[in-house]
Amino acid sequence: MPKIENTIEANDVFDSTVKLCQVFRHQFIMPEHLLYAILGTEPIHQVFIGLLLDLKPLQQRLDAYLRNEVEQVPQDVTYSPEPSVQMNQLLQVAYQQVQLSSARKLDVPHLVYGLMQLDDCQATYMLKSYLGDDADDFMSSVISEYDLELAPEEEDEESHESVPWRMLVTCLNDQVSQHNPLIGREAELERTIQVLCRRDKNNPLHVGESGVGKTALVYGLASRIVEGRVPERLSGCHIYQLDLGTLIAGTQFRGDFEKRLQSIMDGIRKEGNGIVYIDEIHNLVGAGRTGDGSMDASNMLKPYLEGGEVRFIGSTTYEEYNRYFSRSKGIVRRFQQIDIAEPSVAETIRIIEGLLPRYEEFHHVHYADGVIAYAVEASARFMSDRFLPDKAIDLIDEAGVYREIHPDESGTRVVGKELVAEILSKVCKVDALAMRDDDTASLETLSGRVLSGIYGQDEAVRQVVEAVQMSKAGLLDDDKPLASLLFVGPTGVGKTEVARVLAREMGIQLVRFDMSEYTEKHTVAKLIGSPAGYVGYEDGGLLTDAIRKTPNCVLLLDEIEKAHSDIYNILLQVMDYARLTDNKGRKADFRNVVLIMTSNAGAQYASQASIGFSGRVSAGEAMLRQVKKTFKPEFINRLSATVVFNDMDRRMAGMILDKKLRELESKLHARRVTMTLDEAAREWLLERGFTREYGAREIDRVISRELKPLLMREILFGRLKDGGHVTIGMSGQPVATGQPRQSGATEALRIVSISEKELL
Repeated sequence: MPKIENTIEANDVFDSTVKLCQVFRHQFIMPEHLLYAILGTEPIHQVFIGLLLDLKPLQQRLDAYLRNEVEQVPQDVTYSPEPSVQMNQLLQVAYQQVQLSSARKLDVPHLVYGLMQLDDCQATYMLKSYLGDDADDFMSSVISEYDLELAPEEEDEESHESVPWRMLVTCLNDQVSQHNPLIGREAELERTIQVLCRRDKNNPLHVGESGVGKTALVYGLASRIVEGRVPERLSGCHIYQLDLGTLIAGTQFRGDFEKRLQSIMDGIRKEGNGIVYIDEIHNLVGAGRTGDGSMDASNMLKPYLEGGEVRFIGSTTYEEYNRYFSRSKGIVRRFQQIDIAEPSVAETIRIIEGLLPRYEEFHHVHYADGVIAYAVEASARFMSDRFLPDKAIDLIDEAGVYREIHPDESGTRVVGKELVAEILSKVCKVDALAMRDDDTASLETLSGRVLSGIYGQDEAVRQVVEAVQMSKAGLLDDDKPLASLLFVGPTGVGKTEVARVLAREMGIQLVRFDMSEYTEKHTVAKLIGSPAGYVGYEDGGLLTDAIRKTPNCVLLLDEIEKAHSDIYNILLQVMDYARLTDNKGRKADFRNVVLIMTSNAGAQYASQASIGFSGRVSAGEAMLRQVKKTFKPEFINRLSATVVFNDMDRRMAGMILDKKLRELESKLHARRVTMTLDEAAREWLLERGFTREYGAREIDRVISRELKPLLMREILFGRLKDGGHVTIGMSGQPVATGQPRQSGATEALRIVSISEKELL
């Protein structure tokens, strides 16, 4: 490694540091001595004045520490001070910063930077605590101040300018070994090289979504330059990354930002063979502007873009390009746009397989066969709000971290599909089994599990489960929702309950919208967001935001016929392409959504189903005829299935009553109470809880109104405080003889007996 020299200012600070250590008679030269010496320089005085801070309190605090807290060497002892461990650490960081910034000499800002990076150091603590929120501005101001203070007569012009501008940029040629290699993207890289070799307008602009590999492409170019695998015109070039945030930080006076940017551009131009890489280049528009009439960074760079001596590579996303960058027509025409598309699943698998040895070595794990392909395919399918290869790389990286920290039972560290599915399920809020295409046991038993919670609607459940299984089998279009179902039937027959049970058994969330809230034309806009200029524009769309937050769900649109007719136009796009765009241009992905719409349209015709010669027609089928008149043909034609629910009968109502009583018993069990309901009481509840007109909805109300109050009083104030067994019967019914009730007695539930024995 070549020896790094010091500037005159840095040598003066070193001399002062050693003298201070000798004056205080300390055995070791410490960062506190260095800070004391730095605070005594004129440029630092100017920095504190610019930050509106008084330097004296910090100097006094540091002086008191050195005089009273640090042990002194006796006067009669001869010694030679040596650097402390922390001082050596400071110098190591400072010299490393010189190398990373490609500077030729070490200067005071490098020493200040090294001081700010120390841990458990009194000098660092004093400086940072005194600066507070101004710590970042302090570092930037030090760089700026020493840029002004370097004297040309003391150093040659080239070395004078090299230190400041190199500290404000990062040379990617020196960072290549620390980043993943570029795999694939041959066409995009070749196009970038071709543009850079042009005579005019030799500035590539990479435009693509976040995570598709725009930055990796630039590092791949830097790697080729380092290895010499580029045309002669690019041989020996250096790629400098320009961070606009660092440039703007601390520029509180007019002209500071412009001076920094100009010094960087002039330095790179004089060095020659320089390429400036600007990530998030849309931030150029408006950067450094202090008023409507002042110039921003994009205008200041135009002479360098036009001259061709300094080449630029920019990167941005499509959204930010259209919103910000495209406004500056003079900048746009000086760049050559190169689209960076999201790689396909096959290309992503090849990319990650090339990176795999690095992750296995870093995490000390082994990735099983087939894991990479599964991780890429699962992330592409379930992580709809991000892009390949970034989201797939994150998935295998996190899986490697987990297995490194939590080895399996045998002590080995192998990352399998189960672990990837488990991690992805946490990110996507979906049951891990739902993402295992090779695990069909869950799908095979789905029908039985749904039927265990739904009674009397076997055909409806069969159609729902079959639609989901068909999609999972890959026999349906990939660009459609898992299923688009319309549930038709009278009230209280279980349409909404099927959606709830299906979501629970599939291990995904239920997202419900009551469409009676969207009866007016203007309320429909709330689902995708209000247009620009209207109230609620900034809030976004309720439906699109819900699906972006929970992309794997059962989406229930209850009572769809009550919504305004404009809602059907929105749903046509969802059922056809599984995409919905909100008012801000953001897309919501419905590919992993089970869309269920319920309808009571034609309920007034249900009671007429058995009248006349069509006496065998059910209420649901009678309603279905009306549904076909209510909804447009193109809407019905896009449905996976229209599910007709059976009319409620007494047998189905009895099964639902038993289910509700079991749910009540489970709640009683938490209070150490058991319950027995005799047959007469059960029949009485069923008689009042079921009607053909309203289905089984009344069952919940009858239980809450007639049964629960009896139990509540005894649990809170009576003999069931400590648990026990209660028997429920009918009023007028004898307790022990089992004789029939007396004629004329008022019928009501009553507690027949209570056993106060506490249940364990």
